[in-house]
Amino acid sequence: MNEETILNLIKKGESETVEFKSTLDQAAIETIAAFANTKGGYVFVGVADSGKIVGVQLGNETIPQWLNQIKTNTFPTLIPDVATAAIDQKDVVIFMVGEFPIKPVAVRGKYFKRVENSNHQLSPSEISNLHLQSLQLSWDSYPAHDATLDDLDVIKIERFISRVNAAGRFVLGGSWQESLEKLDLIRENKPANAAKLLFAKELKQYSIHVGRFKTPSMIIDDKMIKNTLYEAVEETIRFIISHLKVAFEFTGEIQRTEIFEYSLPALRELVLNAIVHRDYTSPVDVQIKIFDQEITIFNPGKLYGDVTIEKLKTDTYQSRARNKLVAEAFYLTKDIEKYGSGYIRVREEIKSYPTMRFDYEESGDGYLVTLGYSQQKTVTTPKTTPVTTPKTTPKTRDRLLELITENNQITREELSEQLGIGINGVKQQILKLKKEGILERVGDNRTGFWKTRGEIGGRLPGGKTGTTP
Repeated sequence: MNEETILNLIKKGESETVEFKSTLDQAAIETIAAFANTKGGYVFVGVADSGKIVGVQLGNETIPQWLNQIKTNTFPTLIPDVATAAIDQKDVVIFMVGEFPIKPVAVRGKYFKRVENSNHQLSPSEISNLHLQSLQLSWDSYPAHDATLDDLDVIKIERFISRVNAAGRFVLGGSWQESLEKLDLIRENKPANAAKLLFAKELKQYSIHVGRFKTPSMIIDDKMIKNTLYEAVEETIRFIISHLKVAFEFTGEIQRTEIFEYSLPALRELVLNAIVHRDYTSPVDVQIKIFDQEITIFNPGKLYGDVTIEKLKTDTYQSRARNKLVAEAFYLTKDIEKYGSGYIRVREEIKSYPTMRFDYEESGDGYLVTLGYSQQKTVTTPKTTPVTTPKTTPKTRDRLLELITENNQITREELSEQLGIGINGVKQQILKLKKEGILERVGDNRTGFWKTRGEIGGRLPGGKTGTTP
């Protein structure tokens, strides 16, 4: 490293990869370990915090002694590269450390990572996550130590396989066990943690606590949801929708337009994010609070990988899945799209809600999202534009059947949102299709699914063949 490069780095000041120290002490060694646990970096010894060159006294054994201090105080052992430079007739020592391949590195039993220009001590869950990341593994890929194949619900699994094949992103065949083995949800006849989360007959360890609040201390209604993940998503969405205000727009047509106070696809995206990406090594519940003009969603686990709040504000951020197998399962059923696009879709969805705000922050050992507004949306379009209410047509009927074929667990609310018609219009179409023998509901509203049949000629409208999941 030449003198010009050294001076340029010092001139830029302390950062995510540069630290100044007057001497090599415990704090300097913690910084070296923090760099190793992050992206690597440079520790300049003999430079004050302000960037002023103060120099150090070097003897024949000074650097070997410092290297031995670093070696004996870190585990796994770190031995950084070292260089010296004379600047303004003062000696400066530069320790250069690369990102360590197997993380995290400890300093006397404590673990640190570099965040901007300071060191952050890792919590137990962050230590675990960092280790799994360095191995390119995730917690949900490990065997569930307290579960066997007998603890899995075959009906849930077969419903999942049907949805994956209908979505078309992957083809599953053979027995249900063979299908789960293809997705690494079963290994050597042992279910992974992800399989337990998705398909257990009973899942009691993890909860979603959702409530309707009048004030922060006055609870009007609340529910503790303990269910496998697909079912938990639908149960949570139903509870939220049951407590939303709805504006009705009358346009002179027979049918009225229902306007929910929040975008239902945006809410669904945020609920999915909380459930799919939460830290399942934490005992803390996902907590959803519905206020008069605000909804907050808290999930345990800070942002994962190198994602930051600032990066999330852009449309080019790259995300990393904390629970790789769970995220892949929801991707294969088309519940989530490509990784790193969720917030982009939320921002798009709330554009038509003029006073809606979308905030997010790390809070304690978790992550908090807020949707709120100052004035409820009451019209679908600007008042200067003539408003018409979509009518149900044969095309609407065909599209409804297509949506049900793609996702046989789709809710009436989701159909309403995607078809652009009211809930009552959806109900009427479903009733007609049932009477014609084209559509059938199997099971209850919470855990059931839709089944489509061909008409008399064995074909669905639009030329599609009727199938039975």
